[in-house]
Amino acid sequence: MLEYQTYIDYIKDAPLLMKIAWGACCFLISIILLLTIYLKFIRRYLRIKELEDLEFRKEYEVSIIEYLYSGDDSGTINSIQESIIDKIKVSINNKSKRKIIIKVLYDLMNEVSGEMSDSIKIFYYKTGLINDALKRLESKKWHIIAKGIGELTRFKIDEVNNNVTKFIKHPKKEVRKETQLYLVSLYKFEGLSFLNNMARPLSEWTQIQLLEILQNFDDQQICDIKPWLKSTNDSVVLFSLKLAQVYNQFEVQETLMELLSHNSKNIRVSAIETLTHLYGIEAKEMLKTNFNELSLEEQISFFGMLEKLVVPTDEPFVEKYLFHKNFEIQLLALKILKSINLDKYMGLSKMPIDEKDSSMLKLVDSL
Repeated sequence: MLEYQTYIDYIKDAPLLMKIAWGACCFLISIILLLTIYLKFIRRYLRIKELEDLEFRKEYEVSIIEYLYSGDDSGTINSIQESIIDKIKVSINNKSKRKIIIKVLYDLMNEVSGEMSDSIKIFYYKTGLINDALKRLESKKWHIIAKGIGELTRFKIDEVNNNVTKFIKHPKKEVRKETQLYLVSLYKFEGLSFLNNMARPLSEWTQIQLLEILQNFDDQQICDIKPWLKSTNDSVVLFSLKLAQVYNQFEVQETLMELLSHNSKNIRVSAIETLTHLYGIEAKEMLKTNFNELSLEEQISFFGMLEKLVVPTDEPFVEKYLFHKNFEIQLLALKILKSINLDKYMGLSKMPIDEKDSSMLKLVDSL
């Protein structure tokens, strides 16, 4: 008791600054203790929640699988399936449980096909899960709309096409992207019709995603891409060039030739690369004639074309650029010469050349 009173007297007699320091110290210690207790409580709660979610997932995964395999060829809903649907309907009112059910259904969609996939769609309708996705489309928040479209895409719900396509010109690119993925996922190349009147840029990442979706289809009957190659939207033209290359569109070579004089350097370079893939001999001769008028990027792309489409008569042209100041052009010129006239290439090593060019020859020899 005496020691405690001594401590109290010490605090009372201490300078104001020390009193403030002791007060702050006690306050911080209290906060740390409270946060530690709160953290332990949260960790315990999350651990329990995780176990509950895992148990719930196992239970409903079994129920959904039972639903799928208890059906018959008639397509009608039997009593067992009805009871499972009623059970799910109660659970989807809980947001976290709904997420788990959606995840289970989506995982099953990736593992099954045909009639089983159709059964999952029917289940999605009958349980009312689709209603929540449709409500999201009515939201004023763009990220909620995007999530709703994404869910409808995963379950291939084409019956709500009109509800989704109205977002194709939405101000937020994320919503536009989800709408574009929805259309292509459900309607393949026909779904690309949004490119016809597209004013905003099509991002590189979206282009990659669209190509991945298209390549998942067995039916690779591509539509006419010429109108898109002539689009005033540069991103649409670039995407169309990717389509021409991936799907070997030899019939559009004439249109590709026109793109060699496009205002955008990126499009001109991409057109050269696409024509290289499609063996555009006429383009090679035209570019060779106008080589000095090309930008450096176009010249490098042209030498990439020349490497693939070279013929012996190209040798005089190649010789002019054997020691070009640009590393890539010089390397490609030496590789091309080596492929069409090995003796002349070997003779270069006997010429009086500087150390840099000697190193370049050694690099080509190692390739």
